[in-house]
Amino acid sequence: MAQSSIHGKLLGLALGVIGSLGNGGAAMAAGQPVAGCSPRVAEDAVAVVSLKVVCPSDVTLLAQTPALSPTPDPPSETSPPHLTPNPSPDSTESLTEAELAPLELDPSIIEESPVLRQWLNEVPDLAEEIRHTPSFRTRLRVGYANFPSNGAIGGFQMGVDDVFVWPGTGLTASADYSRSSNGQREAYGAEARYYLLPLGGYVNVAPSVGYRSVSAPAYSTDGVDLGLRLMLIPSRGGAADLSVSQHWVAPGTDGEVGVTRFNLGYAVTHQLRLGSDLEFQNSRFGQESRWGLSLEWLL
Repeated sequence: MAQSSIHGKLLGLALGVIGSLGNGGAAMAAGQPVAGCSPRVAEDAVAVVSLKVVCPSDVTLLAQTPALSPTPDPPSETSPPHLTPNPSPDSTESLTEAELAPLELDPSIIEESPVLRQWLNEVPDLAEEIRHTPSFRTRLRVGYANFPSNGAIGGFQMGVDDVFVWPGTGLTASADYSRSSNGQREAYGAEARYYLLPLGGYVNVAPSVGYRSVSAPAYSTDGVDLGLRLMLIPSRGGAADLSVSQHWVAPGTDGEVGVTRFNLGYAVTHQLRLGSDLEFQNSRFGQESRWGLSLEWLL
């Protein structure tokens, strides 16, 4: 009987503890005193939980005790050092003398590079340079000529192309002469060209006007020479270019002759180029042809 009474008291005590857990847990977490008794959970390494009765005064004391904050770990010796971010490009912070110091280059590199010498002396205005600095150069040429329409007889040719009358403008002067070895074919003339597009570009167009004389076994004519020239310049500075031109000699007359010409040049050194040209002459008297190879000197 006494044992049943003890069991009943223990059961009542357990129910009271459970009720205090449900109603007073939040208050304990908020640090407020809880009326009645509450359970204390004793930590045990083997996870054995024992319930102990705590008086309200003990609960108030525990609630008023400040929680211990975890002590931060000391910095590790292997942790990365504090890095200062690089200044943004818009930063007004002045650069150091070391950052402003010019690059140290071998003098031979500067001597062999015209671009470096130009930029070290003065930073160029690229827009102005493209507009007024030609991507092609004046050329003196002399070489061999062949006339397939006249038994493939050989001869010679010479000329000068694109002498700039006023530097920085598109006005140039050109002249040429060719002759077969037997004298049956001969052509010579001079013309002024005006390049319409910016001189530093990769493509240009130039109308031309001048004088030309052409002779063949079947005819001979001379007079005003009107033409149009298209230039393609894949490599600026005279290294390579291709041109196609169409001319009309003595236009509107009975002796009118149309001349179609293709020219190609490729540089082998800074001053020398190999050039080739192919020409067709069309008139009411027939068609004549000529091709040539020449050595060109770049000015």
